[in-house]
Amino acid sequence: MSTIHRITLDLCRAMACLALAVFAQGAFANELEVGRPAPPIMLHTLGGKQIGLQDLRGKVVIVTFWATWCGPCREELPLLSRYAQAHAGDGVAILGFSLDGPDDIAQVRAVARTLSFPVGLLGDPHVPGYGRIWHLPVSFTIDRDGRLVDNGWKDKQPAWTGERLERIVTPLLDRTH
Repeated sequence: MSTIHRITLDLCRAMACLALAVFAQGAFANELEVGRPAPPIMLHTLGGKQIGLQDLRGKVVIVTFWATWCGPCREELPLLSRYAQAHAGDGVAILGFSLDGPDDIAQVRAVARTLSFPVGLLGDPHVPGYGRIWHLPVSFTIDRDGRLVDNGWKDKQPAWTGERLERIVTPLLDRTH
């Protein structure tokens, strides 16, 4: 192999490693730190409304990412819906971001009709501040002051359970804290 070929090959390898490093950083980069302000996010609902995290200041917010093809998500969504209904007067809000594509809108709408909280299509799995949504379900809990309380990327068991909601979210609904 000639010296030029070797240099070209080494350069290509170096560029590939750099591209992989940049992709990995972008794919998993987020600005999430418990106790710090949650990054802004905007839900474009299936009904055409826009609901931003800043619009929900004063409420405890669960931002959840799901898909119709995700079994654990489909089990978790009714639980979240019941929780939202039971605690509607306590100031809880849930924003549901579906990772389904526009071709699956009928299935997303069918699921959304069964839920008590707004749903919209995510559109792009790269969410500024939250990173690339690469596993489902994943959720983030934000307190009444807009601070991140629970970082879903750190959860070993990311699907919500009744016990987990009672441990993480319910204490935040108590206005005396």
